[in-house]
Amino acid sequence: MVKITDVARHAGVSPSTVSYALSGKRPISEETRRRVEEAARTLGYRPHAGARALASSRSNVLALVVPLRAGIHVPVVMQFAVSVVTAARDHDHDVLLLTQEEGGEEGLRRVADTALVDALMLMDVQLHDPRMPLLRSLDRPSVMIGFPLEADGLTCIDLDFRAAGERCVEHLAQLGHRVVALVGSPPEVYVRGTAFAQRVVQGFTAAADRAGLASAVHPCEATPAAARRVAERLLREQPALTGVVVHNEAVLEPLVAAFEQLGLRVPGDLSVTAICPDELAAGLRVPVTSVALPSAEIGERAVELLMRKLDGETVPAATLLPPALTRRESTAPRTVSPR
Repeated sequence: MVKITDVARHAGVSPSTVSYALSGKRPISEETRRRVEEAARTLGYRPHAGARALASSRSNVLALVVPLRAGIHVPVVMQFAVSVVTAARDHDHDVLLLTQEEGGEEGLRRVADTALVDALMLMDVQLHDPRMPLLRSLDRPSVMIGFPLEADGLTCIDLDFRAAGERCVEHLAQLGHRVVALVGSPPEVYVRGTAFAQRVVQGFTAAADRAGLASAVHPCEATPAAARRVAERLLREQPALTGVVVHNEAVLEPLVAAFEQLGLRVPGDLSVTAICPDELAAGLRVPVTSVALPSAEIGERAVELLMRKLDGETVPAATLLPPALTRRESTAPRTVSPR
């Protein structure tokens, strides 16, 4: 699909200039307008935010609903937000970020009851999300980054987190590891029933059971001290532990450091995998084998789904991105050595 940035590059102007030239929202020189229109024709660009016939009734604003609750890892949330903002600008839309109380049911209703936004995108989805009945009743298009337990009548997109948990365990099992553990999100994330965290646990447990592995799941607060306590507990309760899956970006580095301080070499004594952004996994002193968190792709595709819904198109109800595991230096075949 040709984007506004492609037209801008071809015409030698900024994306905003393309938007103004094609929509007529601001004065543009005739020479620039001709150059933009010629580039658009050459590339076959069809403006989405477009819908010029509806331009007068649209705000060209999307709402991104992200309640900043306890246990959320803000740097990862911001990666998603940046990807949504960038993709929205390609469609000549701005993004209104709703957090805290505004991200709850009442805040959602206040925004939806005004002409402030054209469509809504929700994050931090719970399995039994209290916002679902309201979302189904709204007359504005919406997309969820995440999957509630009952997704009928909703449009959802996310990484397949269950498959991601399974993929990490399968990788460890293929290397011969027989005792594994999941160091997961902070406890409050599970208490809320946050969908992606629950699905990682489901996938981890199912894959470990299929492979006949001994396994355990340990939520972990997002602090170095908590990482140290979890490492100590794991070695105390699972002395034969040789494989760990980490689904908690904030403790990945301190957890690896804690295991090493307790006398384990990574990967000589302990193989570590993670579900996290690639740049985090690759940037550690011992680069970590990981399933990537594709925030840029998810944000871009979520916006595309919203734009298509705004244009009256039918879109898939569910979009699950398959996990991609990249092997790095933190995993190796299991070796039996005394501790």
